[in-house]
Amino acid sequence: MNRRDAIKRVAAASAALSLPAWAQSGRIVLGQSAAMSGPAAQLGIQMNKGAKIFFDQLNASGGVNGQTVELRVLDDGYEPDRCKANTERLIKDDVFGLLGYVGTPTCMAALPLVNEAKIPFFGPFTGAESLRDPFSKWVFHVRASYYDETALIVKQLTSLGLRKIAVFYQNDAYGKAGLEGVRRALRPLGLEPVALGTVERNTVEVAKAVADIAPSKPDGVVQIGAYKACAAFVRAARKAGYGGTFYNVSFVGTQALADELGREGRGVMVSQVMPFPFSTTTQISREYLDAVQKAGPEAQPNYSSMEGYLCAKVFTEGLKRAGRNPSRESLVSALESIQNASFGGFRVDFGPKRHVGSSFVDLSMLTEDGKVRR
Repeated sequence: MNRRDAIKRVAAASAALSLPAWAQSGRIVLGQSAAMSGPAAQLGIQMNKGAKIFFDQLNASGGVNGQTVELRVLDDGYEPDRCKANTERLIKDDVFGLLGYVGTPTCMAALPLVNEAKIPFFGPFTGAESLRDPFSKWVFHVRASYYDETALIVKQLTSLGLRKIAVFYQNDAYGKAGLEGVRRALRPLGLEPVALGTVERNTVEVAKAVADIAPSKPDGVVQIGAYKACAAFVRAARKAGYGGTFYNVSFVGTQALADELGREGRGVMVSQVMPFPFSTTTQISREYLDAVQKAGPEAQPNYSSMEGYLCAKVFTEGLKRAGRNPSRESLVSALESIQNASFGGFRVDFGPKRHVGSSFVDLSMLTEDGKVRR
């Protein structure tokens, strides 16, 4: 080797070492903080499973632009302080981006770090307005907002002539976002919630909430919580003699709620922001169900897993458009170029000042055999 070649090789090696970790390895490394333990664990577990099902199939077929995608998950137990610490660790580890975080209070804890580090934060499992406004260049949402969900719920109730609406909500940023959505939907009708009841995050202490809500005999109760607390409230309210209807927003974890309630779930309603994941009526559902089946018996279809799968699929389209050596900036531009695009019938519409890709909302109902139907 002559001196000139040696200098070139040293220069190339130095240049490679100066690159971020995610640019050196031949793979795109992403980070996720989510509840993998505790009372909200099924939300994080299923969101992660859905994303991994997509990325595993992607990697088996050669990856994206010659690079595989790795998703590293850290357990935050649905607690903001743990999520903040996880995010600091992932940023320090120099992951390329953050994907599929779960929960409003946890995502809010991560948001200042995201903006400071200028790192893409894609597809958080939350519909809170506080993650959407003020606008952040680095944050992209695949799902509709809680305002969209609660507007549909209130429309459904009032169209049936049910105007006495109570709200049972988690006493944190998530619950308050849902409560505000209900109030916004009721206001043009000259209505207010007839009663309010709260539960603390990661608890099932609902006795006071039942006592606060049941005496007003509402026609319906909108629940803004996670599956264990919402199931506990349904059981306790019915035991107290309440005979009205229960409505939940999508974050509750639909299948987890059905599993918790069993036969008692009959007639409980849940708004949804993802395509129906249990039948082959749409192209994306057929693709998803096929992927779940190939993933083995531990993988089961549900809305939370479908959200993780779609989140990974849309993110990968951004990676494809960003080219062989993506930077965080080029990924943002690539994601913004996904405009009015169909992902198996699920439409996503981003833009330079539009990082909320969907406003799709639907309603589902639990049945007494633990299933979900539209």
